[in-house]
Amino acid sequence: MNPAGTPTLLIVDDEMTTRDGLRLALEERFDVFTAEDAASAMALLERERFDVLLTDLRLPKEDGLALITRAKSLPKPPVCILMTAYGSDETIVEAMKRGADDYIAKGRMEIDLLELKIEKALRNRNLEAENTSLHQRLDARFGLEHIVGESPAMREVFDTVRQVADSRATVLVRGESGTGKELIARALHQLSPRARGPLVIVHGGALSPSLLESELFGHEKGAFTGAHERRIGRFEQAQGGTLFLDEIGELDAALQVKLLRFLSERTFERVGSNKTLTSDVRLITATHRDLKALAREGRFRDDLYWRLCVVEIVLPPLRERRSDIPLLATAFLRESAAGNGKNVSGFSTEAIDAMMAHDWPGNVRELRAAVERAVVLCRAENLTLRDLPPDVRLPSASPRPGTEPASGAAHIPAADGATGLPSSGSNADAPHTVQEAEKQVIIQALRETGGNRTEAARKIGLSRRTLHRKLHEYQLEGF
Repeated sequence: MNPAGTPTLLIVDDEMTTRDGLRLALEERFDVFTAEDAASAMALLERERFDVLLTDLRLPKEDGLALITRAKSLPKPPVCILMTAYGSDETIVEAMKRGADDYIAKGRMEIDLLELKIEKALRNRNLEAENTSLHQRLDARFGLEHIVGESPAMREVFDTVRQVADSRATVLVRGESGTGKELIARALHQLSPRARGPLVIVHGGALSPSLLESELFGHEKGAFTGAHERRIGRFEQAQGGTLFLDEIGELDAALQVKLLRFLSERTFERVGSNKTLTSDVRLITATHRDLKALAREGRFRDDLYWRLCVVEIVLPPLRERRSDIPLLATAFLRESAAGNGKNVSGFSTEAIDAMMAHDWPGNVRELRAAVERAVVLCRAENLTLRDLPPDVRLPSASPRPGTEPASGAAHIPAADGATGLPSSGSNADAPHTVQEAEKQVIIQALRETGGNRTEAARKIGLSRRTLHRKLHEYQLEGF
């Protein structure tokens, strides 16, 4: 398209009267160029970007089909429309295989029809470009690169997601509330071959069993009181894509049977109908419950559990990956500062200390809310302890069973201004970056383990190799 916004059109025909006639008829709506053969047409196509190529089938030396093939191989190919007076079904099929977007018979060529075909082809191209752009934005928003985490537990989650995404296997995502189960489901969808299909999300715990059945499988008009018209269920809406069913542990016995049948046979019926329907859907489920324990207690079907849990991804709670807290907090700070128009760029040492010591029962969701609150209330360039919610400012009462204590990895002492090393008694409210926080976590862990790098790496949730890399990065090899 030229700078003025008018679509550019290249007409290729070896008959001068046809070229000139089409140019005169179309130049009011298009910026028209002409060529008499494929060679001169390709010279123009390689030099300038054209929106539309309108070419005759019969050309000297190289025909229109070959020209379309070459044009479609360009980095930014034009819309291609074939003109032919010798059209046959075989020619038209071959033209479409070569990449032609449409064709028109030359015998009684109507300019209005030709313009409609060109406009339709341009619209389709623009829609395809918008869809590609949308999927790229979705990939950027929901891909793994935007799920924050460098701890060994999260790296294992990321590796599993990458491995599983290409498959058709059902995936069970398990984790406490707020750990990011829906984000993992979105990443699985975006990294899968189904990414161009729909991702349909259903929160099972928010609906009664009867409503959830209708939500999933749909219903016919009159199936129950209030069913005034047919409703298409989420399994039908997700055709060719992914269905994410959250809180799978809340399903009642009858719905468990229906879901088991779908996973076994890929068939279902709408509520109030005997007609069997099929749907090509990949199912991802999530729960905060231990489904295996529920199955042992007879509260969840054992056969359904094994169907759902072909692959299980367990998301660790935030208290078990404390080394990710500074990274997450910084990401949320930037997001909240931009969204609220605040000039806030970092955390004080005391604020970092408090966040690292807190158990975060609401996990990542709670941390996000706490940081946003702090950004809104902050009166300076750096967030301080007083900006955090009261329960975050107070020390956690006690570590939960099976989790690391709040001391050790959770504590980041204040830095000594002269050496950059942790001070023994000062807890000044000085500005603090994520890199400084991480450096001090490493130093503190090494001190507490007497310099044992393997034990220090375990305490702060890093692999020994990663710890060695960070020691080199922070010039701490001799520590």
